[in-house]
Amino acid sequence: MMEEHGHILVVDDNRMNRMKLSISLEQQGYTVGLAEDGQQALEILERQSFDVVLLDIIMPGLDGYQVLERIKGDPVLRDIPVIVISALDEIDSAVRCIEMGAEDYLPKPFNPVLLRARLNASLQKKKLRDLEKAYLQQEVMLRQSEKLATIGKLSAGMAHELNNPAAAAQRGAEQLKDAFLSLQKIHRKLVELDLTKEQIETLLALNGLAHEKAAKPADVDSLTRSDREYDLEVWLEEQGVENAWEIAPTLVNLGYGRGDLNKLSTDFPPSEFKTIIAWLHLTYTIYSLQEEIGHGSRRVSEIVKALKAYSYMDQAPIQNVDIHEGLDNTLVILRSKLKPGIKVHRDYAADLPKIQAYGSELNQVWTNLIDNAIDAMDGVGEITLSTRHDEQWVIVDVIDNGPGIPEGIQSKLYDPFFTTKPPGKGTGLGLNISHNIIVHKHQGKITIDSQPGHTRFEVRLPLEYVPVE
Repeated sequence: MMEEHGHILVVDDNRMNRMKLSISLEQQGYTVGLAEDGQQALEILERQSFDVVLLDIIMPGLDGYQVLERIKGDPVLRDIPVIVISALDEIDSAVRCIEMGAEDYLPKPFNPVLLRARLNASLQKKKLRDLEKAYLQQEVMLRQSEKLATIGKLSAGMAHELNNPAAAAQRGAEQLKDAFLSLQKIHRKLVELDLTKEQIETLLALNGLAHEKAAKPADVDSLTRSDREYDLEVWLEEQGVENAWEIAPTLVNLGYGRGDLNKLSTDFPPSEFKTIIAWLHLTYTIYSLQEEIGHGSRRVSEIVKALKAYSYMDQAPIQNVDIHEGLDNTLVILRSKLKPGIKVHRDYAADLPKIQAYGSELNQVWTNLIDNAIDAMDGVGEITLSTRHDEQWVIVDVIDNGPGIPEGIQSKLYDPFFTTKPPGKGTGLGLNISHNIIVHKHQGKITIDSQPGHTRFEVRLPLEYVPVE
């Protein structure tokens, strides 16, 4: 059985011409579809895939020029090679067809040997185009896969980052409700006290102190704090104050000692002192809970803002990009991975200009490089993010003092699927995609310099360039 070389659509209104071409092509191993006019040809092309179209020019209804225009104007069909075979042996007709996108033009009667050569050339071009499209589609899928892998790695950490401040704010709101109820009861007792003008002024001063110290409690080390809390707890118990163990930490945060309490006890008689102390404790507690809720909500807002800026949501693909903002947002995203043993140093150029770039994709590069540096140091080490610029380039260095990358594998780092991480820890696509984003999409450069104790990835981005889609 003869090998099948391709699927050819023959479009000709002359039945004898169609049959002659069909027989000749089938003898050469091609499979053939037949259309007797332009409209039928377009309908067949919508239903079936063909490797080459052999197209007549003079036909009733839609002529060959119109069919060629429809094929080359259709994103699905435009890559199918079209060879025009026409009795119009005119140079103008041939030029017109070639300019419209036809791969070739042969006069009738055609030479079978020449047709075979032209068919083979067209089929080879189509195979190459199909391979290129498949490669590009695969690259897009790999990029998307790496993005999803990156999102997957970061999502758990971001959930933790968001959960902590959100939980703190929620817990603070619940405690604030209970504290307000208790304070209302104390206020009723305060109203019943016949306080002098001087005593009321003292309460106002204490309220101001509680508000101030809630934002910034007295700074003492843990051992000193423990000693002070115990000392004040004993003093309060001697005065018959209930819940002395709960009130003592508040007084330490206010910067109070025994001398301050002795003075306060002289300002208010014993019958009033217990109420005043309880009021002071609850007032400070409410201000502290407000600070805690505010801090938690601000932290959530900061993370959400960083996430939005990191992904460049609601923005055009190309923007004026602030490199420092992108690096800082990436650090926020990776915060859960930055263990206490890892220190990050920022050595940013004060006059670094913004550049036209694909901001979201650059952030993917920063994520890959910083994440790799974090993994390399195994929980202990230093990362330095450095920026500078010269007449042509904005330059970003990501430096770590980890064990380094062996010289023998440095040339393979940008190869797809190559990874030095254990199975399941890396896709081997991060640096490959980073290289493509910097070099191919931004016309930049990325280089590595590594030895034990010092690894530096240098990224150069042009100050002025024409973005590549």
